[in-house]
Parts: sequence; C-alpha cells; structure tokens
Amino acid sequence: MAKHTAGLETAQVWRVLGGTSLGFHLKHIAGSVDRLSTYLAGEQLTTVQLEALRHESEPGASLSVLLSAVEDRLSACEERLRQISPGSLAEPRSVGRRALPTTVIGLIVHLAEHTQRHLGQAVVLAKILRQTS
Repeated sequence: MAKHTAGLETAQVWRVLGGTSLGFHLKHIAGSVDRLSTYLAGEQLTTVQLEALRHESEPGASLSVLLSAVEDRLSACEERLRQISPGSLAEPRSVGRRALPTTVIGLIVHLAEHTQRHLGQAVVLAKILRQTS
C-alpha cells in the first residue's frame, strides 16, 4: 500500500469517490483484521474494538498513521495465525453479536478474502486519486 499511496495528501486520502474513501478502506482493513483475528482466537470484541468500528468512516488520520495501523494489525494477525494448530482448523468459532457460526478455517479464508477485497479497492482508489489530482 505504501507504494500505491506514496505522495498522497491527507485530503486526498479522505476524498470520497464512488461512495467511499481510501482512508476508510485502510482503516477498515486494520480494524477488520483485528476483529476477525480476535474471533479466530475464540475471543469476543473489546469495547475499544467496538468503539473503533463505530468510527471507521470518520476522516482525519494521516496516510502514515493509517498505513502504520494496517501494518501493526497485519503483523499481530500473522502472529496469531502462526499459533494455530492444523488440527484445530475444523473447530467451531462464532462471529459478531449474533454469534454467526463458522470454523477456524472458515475465519482464516474470510479474513484473507475480505482483506484482499478492501486492499484491491484501496489500490484502485489510490490510482484514481493520482489521476484526478
């Protein structure tokens, strides 16, 4: 992401294009990775995580702060993933307040797909921002 976003100003990062902003996607990647890896560990979200979720679309953070948050959350998630025993992949997990049922492997796949989706959207938005500035 640093390569694709290099040189963008904070105002550009939070410019809404197609209903969303690059800043939202970066905040959402960091937050969703954190939340999904919490569920992966069989834990429930903390009040801090729930509060952060409520503010994901609020603009303001600089690009460097957003990229740092993404890197921090991905690193923490990688550590959690390294702790998973292959024998636990079929173990049940639940997601959200409604406790939607899934498994460890189901959450790993969702985490990867969800992150990739928002990463792709962020790259596209960064390219558009470069062309329209």
